[in-house]
Amino acid sequence: MIVTKDELLKSKKTVQTLLKEKVFIYPTDSIYGLGCDATSEKLVQKIRYIKKSNLQPFSVIVPSKEWVYQNCEVGPEQKKYVEKLGKKLMVNGEEHCFTLVLKLNNKDAVARNVCQGLETIGVRIPNHWFSEVVANLGVPVVTTSANQTGEDFMTSIEDLSSGIRREVDLIVYEGEKKGYPSIIIHAERKTKEVKIR
Repeated sequence: MIVTKDELLKSKKTVQTLLKEKVFIYPTDSIYGLGCDATSEKLVQKIRYIKKSNLQPFSVIVPSKEWVYQNCEVGPEQKKYVEKLGKKLMVNGEEHCFTLVLKLNNKDAVARNVCQGLETIGVRIPNHWFSEVVANLGVPVVTTSANQTGEDFMTSIEDLSSGIRREVDLIVYEGEKKGYPSIIIHAERKTKEVKIR
């Protein structure tokens, strides 16, 4: 099923129930993501099957900054970046969407197959209306590019692989995206050492 922003927001209860129970594709401020409720081990495993990715840790869109403070290790240096979640980050004179990698203190905050044994997690709040949908869901949502490992990421419905389209339950579509995957900010250490890649 393909729905637009208006259709999604008009039928909040019905569609948002689907978002908690299914695997779906959704827009962000960068590219289209493949996601599910990140607290459901079964749904996360389905995404791994769809992407053909068993080892790669997944990042999550979090419902709020408070979620980050409650579940991750945030010192003064990390806090600077947490407070910028939901905005673009200026790096070398250019604005970028970003994913912030932090130490995960609460191992029960996401399903165990999200981080794949790592003590860290990548968190995002895209500068995009879909972040409000995640906030209303009240749970973190897996965010990984809507493609099989090694293939090009999805920019429009036309270049979505038939294999993925066949497996997802819902596609929230808003037209062609011209963005790129987010940059990664590594701030998982207590020191001031922050790496950007």
